[in-house]
Amino acid sequence: MSSAPHDLLDAAQIWYGQASALYSLGRYRAAVEKYDRALAADNGHCDAWAYRGYALGELQDYEAALESFRRSLQVDPRHALSWYGCGIVQARQQHYQAAVQSFDRALALTPEDFAIWYNRGQALMRLHRYHEALDSLDRMIEQAPDSHRAWYHRAVTLAKLDQYHDALGSLDTTLTIKQDCHYAWTYKGFILKLLQRFGEALACFEKSLRHKTPNASALYGKAATYAVQGKDDVALEQLQAAMTVNPQVLQVMTHNDPGFRAVAATGVFQHYLQTVSIPAAPAESGISAGEFLE
Repeated sequence: MSSAPHDLLDAAQIWYGQASALYSLGRYRAAVEKYDRALAADNGHCDAWAYRGYALGELQDYEAALESFRRSLQVDPRHALSWYGCGIVQARQQHYQAAVQSFDRALALTPEDFAIWYNRGQALMRLHRYHEALDSLDRMIEQAPDSHRAWYHRAVTLAKLDQYHDALGSLDTTLTIKQDCHYAWTYKGFILKLLQRFGEALACFEKSLRHKTPNASALYGKAATYAVQGKDDVALEQLQAAMTVNPQVLQVMTHNDPGFRAVAATGVFQHYLQTVSIPAAPAESGISAGEFLE
């Protein structure tokens, strides 16, 4: 409980309200300035410290964001939103073990918050702790069964555990919920290719392309499917198209295609890898906005 005088508490709430409005508009730097004004009036304003941390995180000022969350937790060690914010920032810094610990602290206080379960699962996947990640995603699905993202990442986790048929089941659920989820169609194609169900795989890549164009991942998928069947000419044509869209697609697929090793062993891919200069893929940047729920 803050000990600031009532007039300062009132001023802090006014500044906090203005900051919150700016935050909701995505004007994070301006929001931080207003949060600072609120905290100048009441430095025990736990939510102001917390949302200041979230705004700083959006500005990629991660150390300052963590310090803001720590200040919030000094005021209230049971402030789940601040523990969650720590986890988000730590994941973006690729400090995944610390992120899991922060998510665990948040879940001890708010076990019903499905977004925390989801992001905990994402961090555990980065640590290759796939069984734990699967448990975490299942906890989210219990509370949010219509989350196509959760079902998709459940499928990816199952594939990491070589449970390909179960992964297909989760992908089918993903696509029942969101029929135009292009990356789910692509990943389903990867699994079907691995299972040598080539016609079905190609149909999935075509559906992915229908929902997103240009689409380097789906074009790569077509190239890979043709290559493992020995259809080198059409494989090369599709691979060149994929590389035109994204020159780094092969680097990305070494991590994303569970059957990449077999693809890389084909003649067309070996020749291409030897004769074409491929830019290095960027380092993994942590949990991306596309995967991440705040």
